[in-house]
Amino acid sequence: MLADNTALQAPLRVKRRIFFVSAGMILAIPLIRLLITGTLLPTLALVQLLWGLSYVLLGVLVGRGLLAPWAAGTVAAGVCIPAVTAIIHFTGGPASPFFVTIVCAPLIVALFAPDSRLPTLVCLGGMLGAVVVLNVLAGVPPRAFLFQATMFGCIGSFGVYGGRTYRRLREAEKMAQEQRLHALEQLAESERLRLRAERERAEVERLVLVGQLASGVAHEVNNPLAFVKSNLHYLERELFDEDGPPDQAELRELLDETRQGVLRIQQIVTDLRRFAREGNASTEEGSTAEAIEEARRLASVRLRSLGEVVVDITPGLPGVGLGQRHLVQVLVNLLLNAADAVEEAVPPRRARIEVRARRVDGGVRVEVVDNGTGIPLEALPRLFEPFFTTKPPGKGTGLGLALCHEYVCRTGGSLTAENRPEGGARFVLTLKEVLGAAAAA
Repeated sequence: MLADNTALQAPLRVKRRIFFVSAGMILAIPLIRLLITGTLLPTLALVQLLWGLSYVLLGVLVGRGLLAPWAAGTVAAGVCIPAVTAIIHFTGGPASPFFVTIVCAPLIVALFAPDSRLPTLVCLGGMLGAVVVLNVLAGVPPRAFLFQATMFGCIGSFGVYGGRTYRRLREAEKMAQEQRLHALEQLAESERLRLRAERERAEVERLVLVGQLASGVAHEVNNPLAFVKSNLHYLERELFDEDGPPDQAELRELLDETRQGVLRIQQIVTDLRRFAREGNASTEEGSTAEAIEEARRLASVRLRSLGEVVVDITPGLPGVGLGQRHLVQVLVNLLLNAADAVEEAVPPRRARIEVRARRVDGGVRVEVVDNGTGIPLEALPRLFEPFFTTKPPGKGTGLGLALCHEYVCRTGGSLTAENRPEGGARFVLTLKEVLGAAAAA
C-alpha cells in the first residue's frame, strides 16, 4: 500500500514543481526589468504578480491532490492567456516586444498537462482570440494580421502535437513495461517448471536405483532371516527340552548371533528407506567416508554375488560441499555401473571393484575402479549426456551419470571417466572441501 501511494504521489510532485518553477520565472521578470532598465511599471508588475501567485496556488492544489492535473492545466491556460494579453496591451499592443511571447503560451501550457489535450486546445484558441483582440484594439485591419494569426496558430499547434506525441510515448512505455513484466512472469514460471522437472527427474532416477537395489534385498534379508529362524528353533528346543538345563554360554552365543542377524536386516531396511526418501540435500555437508560406507552397504545386495569390493579411505578426510544424500546417490550409481560393466565382461570374470578416497589440494579425490572391459571409445565423449546409455533397452534410463555429473559440478567439483591401460574403467570424483568443516572420522 505504501509503495502504491508513493507511485501516485511522484507524478503530482513533478507537476507541482513545474507550477512552482514557472511561477518563479514569472515573478522574476519585474525584478530583471528593474535591474536592467532601472524602471518598474506598476500595472505590468501587478499583472505578473497575480499571474505568478495563481501558479503557486495551482501548484499547491495539485501537490495535495485537491485538483486534477488536467483541470489545473486548463486553469493555467485560462490564466496565462489573459495575463500575456494584458502585458502586451500595456506595453504597446502588436508593437510590444512581448507580442511574440503569446505564441509560446500553448507550448508552455503543454508542459503543465501533457497527458491531456484540453488545456492546450483551450490555450491555442485563447491565443488566437488574443491576437485578434490586440490587433483590433490597435486599429490594425483584419487583412493585415490574418497571415500573422495563421502563422501563430500553426506554431501553437506544435504544443497540441507535442502533447499527443507525449501521450503516445507514455502509452508505448506503459505497454513495453507490461510486456516486460509479462515476460518476467513467464520466465519465472519457466524456471519454476524447470526446477520441478529437475526434481522429478532426480526422483525418477533415485527410484530406479531403489528398484535395482530392491531386487537384491530379498536375498540379503533372507540370509540373516534363515539363521535367525534356525537359532530361534534351536532355542525353543533347548529351553523346553526335559533332558537337562541348557548350556548358558552356548545360549548367549546363539542370542548374540540372532541379534546380529536382526541388526543386519534393520541396517538394510534403514539404508534403503533413507536413500529413497525425499529431501533437500543442497544445504547439507557431505562426509566422504560415511557416504562410501553407506553406498557400499546399499550396493552390496548387488555386488556380493559378483565379487569383492575393496575400500581404501585415508583417515581424517574433510567435509565436502556435495550433500550427503547426493553424494551417496553418486557413489551408488558408480558402484552399480561398475557391477554392470563386470557382469557384461567377456570372458566372464570375478568382479574386483576398488573405491579409494584421498585428500587433495582443496578437497577430496574419490576413485571407483573396476576390472571390466572398459568404456567403448565412441561412448566416452557422451557418457555424461542426459538419456545417453550403452545399456540395453529396459536396463538403463540414461539419467544416472548425467545427474551425478550435474550434482558434482554444481558444487564446484568434477566427475570424469577413463579407461585403464591394464583394463577396466576408472571414474574419478573430485569434491570441493567445505572450509572450516570438521574432518570426517
